[in-house]
Amino acid sequence: MLIRLEFYIKSDIKMPDKENLKLAVICSSNMNRSMEAHAFLSKKGYQVHSFGTGDKVKLPGTAPDRPNCYEFGTTYEEIYQDLLTKDRSFYTQNGLLHMLDRNRRIKNWPEKFQLSTEQFDVIFTCEERVYDQVVEWLSSRSPVDTASVHVINIDIQDNHEEATIGAFLFCELAALLTSSEDLDNDIDELLNDFETKCQRPIIHCVLFY
Repeated sequence: MLIRLEFYIKSDIKMPDKENLKLAVICSSNMNRSMEAHAFLSKKGYQVHSFGTGDKVKLPGTAPDRPNCYEFGTTYEEIYQDLLTKDRSFYTQNGLLHMLDRNRRIKNWPEKFQLSTEQFDVIFTCEERVYDQVVEWLSSRSPVDTASVHVINIDIQDNHEEATIGAFLFCELAALLTSSEDLDNDIDELLNDFETKCQRPIIHCVLFY
């Protein structure tokens, strides 16, 4: 079982520099918040991957009780074409076609975190429910080695404006983490100071692969 260390326990491995830092950004559907941050962090030179944790990829439909649901692995191009066929005007106006156009230029399809075997230095999650799913999944896996991963949550509302704000917050936090000469000693203070600055609660734990 993975060891879960909440809040005040420090990892035994110093954080690599920006070029070698492996980041993951995770929301529910790997559509809006995680992909906005993926795009922004990638442009800043970080190694970043993005995922979702939900059972399905869900996007708003033309009515609250009629969401568009897709399997993980359905390409962004296929989803784009599906919405284009269903109602070009509506999905242009609400920004989904623009979002999907951005997504399909970054990678092929939304990916489910629970199916990934990659290891990361830092995992950013965009809401507490997703954070809990990430921690639960990592904690249920059989031990692989002693590599540590910081799991950090900042709640970001699932809309286009908040996704942009979230991307800036994650990028700024990544810069702080990589600037530390001794993250083992600094991470609690860094997160506390950043929480005060961004005025959003931060949840943090350290797990081991």
